[in-house]
Amino acid sequence: MRSLIIAALLLTLTACASPDKYVQWETEAPENFPTITAVGYAPLELQPSDNKSQKVLMAMQASKIAAYRELAEQVYGQRIDANSSVSDWVLNDDQVRASVSGIIRGAKIVKTYPSGEFYVTELSLDFEQVWHLYQQQNRPRKVKEVTYF
Repeated sequence: MRSLIIAALLLTLTACASPDKYVQWETEAPENFPTITAVGYAPLELQPSDNKSQKVLMAMQASKIAAYRELAEQVYGQRIDANSSVSDWVLNDDQVRASVSGIIRGAKIVKTYPSGEFYVTELSLDFEQVWHLYQQQNRPRKVKEVTYF
C-alpha cells in the first residue's frame, strides 16, 4: 500500500513538472521614450584638400561622424582601457585608450552648418522611433495567455 502511494505521488509530481501548454505573447511598450541629442565638430582648414568646397564637404562628413560617435557614447557607453607602469616608484608609462561600439538607428540630422573655423552637425535620437525600428526586427514579448492541455 505504501509503495502504491509513493508511485502515485511520483506520477503526480512528474505530470506537474512538464505540462503541455500553449503560450501566447504580447508586445509591451515602455512607459516613456527619451530623446537625446549630440553635436559633432570638424575643423574646416585641417581637411586634406586644396579645394575649399571639398574641404567643406569633408568637414561636413567628419562632423556627422563625430556626432554619431557622441550618440553611440550616450547609448552604449565608452570603453576605457588604461595601462600604467611604475619602476622604482616612478611612473614610466601611462596609456589610456577609449573606444565606442554600437549601432545607431533612427537618428535625425537637426541642423548642419559652418561656425567660424568649424563645421557643426547636430543630431537627435528619439527612442520612440528606435523602439519602433527594434519592434520590426526583434519582437520583445510578454506572456499574454497560457493554455494548459
